[in-house]
Amino acid sequence: MNMHKAWLVFKKDWLEIKRNWQVLLPVTIVPIIFAVLFPIIISFISNTQVSNVDTKELQPLLMNMPSDIQALFAKWEPGQIMVYIMALYFFAPMFLIIPVMASSVVSSDSFAGERERKTIEALLATPISDSELLMGKILVSFIPSMIITVASFGVYAVIVDVLTYGMFGMLLLPNAVWLIMIFGVAPTIALCSIGLTVIISAKVKGFKEAQQISVVLLLPVLGLVFAQISGILILGPLMLGALIVVLAVVDVAMFFFGVKIFQREEILSKSA
Repeated sequence: MNMHKAWLVFKKDWLEIKRNWQVLLPVTIVPIIFAVLFPIIISFISNTQVSNVDTKELQPLLMNMPSDIQALFAKWEPGQIMVYIMALYFFAPMFLIIPVMASSVVSSDSFAGERERKTIEALLATPISDSELLMGKILVSFIPSMIITVASFGVYAVIVDVLTYGMFGMLLLPNAVWLIMIFGVAPTIALCSIGLTVIISAKVKGFKEAQQISVVLLLPVLGLVFAQISGILILGPLMLGALIVVLAVVDVAMFFFGVKIFQREEILSKSA
């Protein structure tokens, strides 16, 4: 596979995406809401009177925390515990929605969007292999989605640290769990989302249809959100490491499966 040719596909697609507000608007607004709104919620809780904070409903989650974290909780007031839990655990898996959402929106535009713009025929006629074409489509979804994810995390971490430093006397973020999640889980889950969405968009006729189908990819991430909030599981380093391995295997399988089922004639017939 010639990565130079894949990069040319990336550059061509990126020029199209920059002019498409239907793609850029949701990709930028949702991460901003996450990065700014969540710290505002934390700030509201931190300003609440400690006597008004009840952590009884958090007991299933607190009991599953690592022993070193539970030792800290024993020294803290209920208000501090609530802020710590929300800042580092409640909102953590929600940030995995950003790479899934951003990558699926962009990748939905990959083939389906080109078919609507009547540019797919020229692309498929170029002397480029199927693997190079798919890799270019993956790159144009992966790179922007990861930039947005890392930037959103940076904004969130700075705001959280500014708002909570007076309460804890230390910086809460970044920590090991968040770094593994943002730089390990987020890329692999984004690639999984992209691979499936590119395959879907190559089979359907329009951008909106591909985007609607790709929404189902958010369901596993939402499952992680509710599982952690309810205390069923804690996304610690070992759990995140296992998740990265599983997603990496799925990513590789998804790419080779996509190349195998890719049929230029079928795509051209759909665009006719």
